[in-house]
Amino acid sequence: MKPLLSVIIVNWNTCALLAECIAAVEREAASIPHDIWVVDNGSSDGSVAMLRRDFPHVQVIESPVNLGFARANNLAMQKSAGRYWLLLNTDALVQSGSIQALLQAAEAAPRAGVVGAHLLNPDGAFQASHTRFPTLWQEFLILSTLGRRLLRPWYPSHGPEEEKGPQRVDYVEGACMLVRREAVEEVGGLDEGYFMYAEEVDWCKRMQIAGWEVWYAPAAKVVHIGGASSAHRKTSREADLYRSRVRYFRIHHGRTQAELLKAMIVLFTGAKQFVHTLTQWATGNRRGRPVVTLRELLTALRKV
Repeated sequence: MKPLLSVIIVNWNTCALLAECIAAVEREAASIPHDIWVVDNGSSDGSVAMLRRDFPHVQVIESPVNLGFARANNLAMQKSAGRYWLLLNTDALVQSGSIQALLQAAEAAPRAGVVGAHLLNPDGAFQASHTRFPTLWQEFLILSTLGRRLLRPWYPSHGPEEEKGPQRVDYVEGACMLVRREAVEEVGGLDEGYFMYAEEVDWCKRMQIAGWEVWYAPAAKVVHIGGASSAHRKTSREADLYRSRVRYFRIHHGRTQAELLKAMIVLFTGAKQFVHTLTQWATGNRRGRPVVTLRELLTALRKV
């Protein structure tokens, strides 16, 4: 019998978190017909050995190289048989009742192609979960930090909005997404032109263009640690993020807006680099943080 739910987890060198993630899924999906798929993106930390030892029932797809988020998830979706796919980051821990809440929201809205969760920081505080589609003004408020300083700390995301219950939104964050097979068969999988970041924004946009809906289910709470796979490549992660943003704008807003976004990114990155370098020098590296260099950034943006 085909499972109702196929859980797909993409892993890259997060062995301990992966084990926690799978354990949480097994606890919460115990009464749901499901299977679990892990795509390992060339990990060197013993992740695959841990899976073979501790979770022998989990389906493992081993890649010798890092395929990226989109390609790895697409690969597992092609091989798994669930009516729904639950795409889950290794650092996303489903909480009590969360999987049921996602499924209930999807079943109640037959045109729901994607349902997203209510993400929480490890301390229980709300984390960005559902957002309007990007615009140049929104990107300016993000890059300048004015959005989170003047509007709300999780800008550009809207707040928890638990009192509203399940609701239609523009897009949800990719750390935890329930996806309907029928929608993906019509729209296609994640765009593999994105290596990391913005692929879920693009997917939600394409879903809605095709007549499917995107929903946010605030009762589905998921603790998301954030950045676990890329914690040791912070500046490269920043370059990946900006490249993906520009690619999204080029596809959905055209060349002119994409070039304007590039200019904004370069301008604000130069300012950040100056401020953080000065702060590190003045405090003996006690404050400030590494920022992607303009050279690395320009190299990344040249590709889009």
